[in-house]
Amino acid sequence: MTNANPQTLARATGVLFLITFVTSIPALYLFQPVLDDPAGYIAGAGADNRIFLGAFLELLLIVANVGTAVALFPVLRRQSELFTVGYLTARLVECTFIAIGLLSVLAVVSLRHGPAGAENGALAFTLAGIKDWTFLLGPGFIVGLGNGLTLGYLMYRSGLVPRRMAILGLVGGPLICASGAAVLLGGLDEGGLAQGVATIPEILWELSLGIYLTAKGFKPSAVEALMRQPGPRPARMGEESSESEGQAFPSPRPALVT
Repeated sequence: MTNANPQTLARATGVLFLITFVTSIPALYLFQPVLDDPAGYIAGAGADNRIFLGAFLELLLIVANVGTAVALFPVLRRQSELFTVGYLTARLVECTFIAIGLLSVLAVVSLRHGPAGAENGALAFTLAGIKDWTFLLGPGFIVGLGNGLTLGYLMYRSGLVPRRMAILGLVGGPLICASGAAVLLGGLDEGGLAQGVATIPEILWELSLGIYLTAKGFKPSAVEALMRQPGPRPARMGEESSESEGQAFPSPRPALVT
């Protein structure tokens, strides 16, 4: 139960989606010295401040990712609580992969400052490989299930955003999953042209969703239709918190004496 207005939640979600773009892309670029040549990074002068900035951006990315699912939960659960919990779970799994990859990159930085050893180069290479795997399994696969298929389905069925836009998620999600599985099984090159093309509908879906929700919020008619569904109801604009709380937690009635 939440007393937040649905349109406030919509705009918060839109801003959070836009934050995922302005954090994830620069972070990946900032990590390149470690990912391109991990052994050379620990043996050379390094660029620690650049890596730390990338790490900070990925922390913001994790917060924004989880935030999108949390902000949408009170509204989307009225369409389907099962799928809404599934979306939240997918976001948490995705962020778990991102966090593991982030720790792997920071571990390479720690190796550069630790005691020198013949095995450090191989260990750095392994840590960088873990980062690559987490990117493939998280943003490269789980995103297709969560942001693509699940969120696309919820938005399409609820009509909270234009359905033609939600179709991008329903198309982009399976493409992300298929391309990620193909890379995992050796059918495609990781980061190759085919995988890049397969990500375009998902990118357009998330970007358009972020812009639309930030600028316009949910479609009012769809919000009203969801609020007529049974279950916990987000507060309308201007409703008093005490009234909503009273609906959520009615006063106990005295027991009848028999």
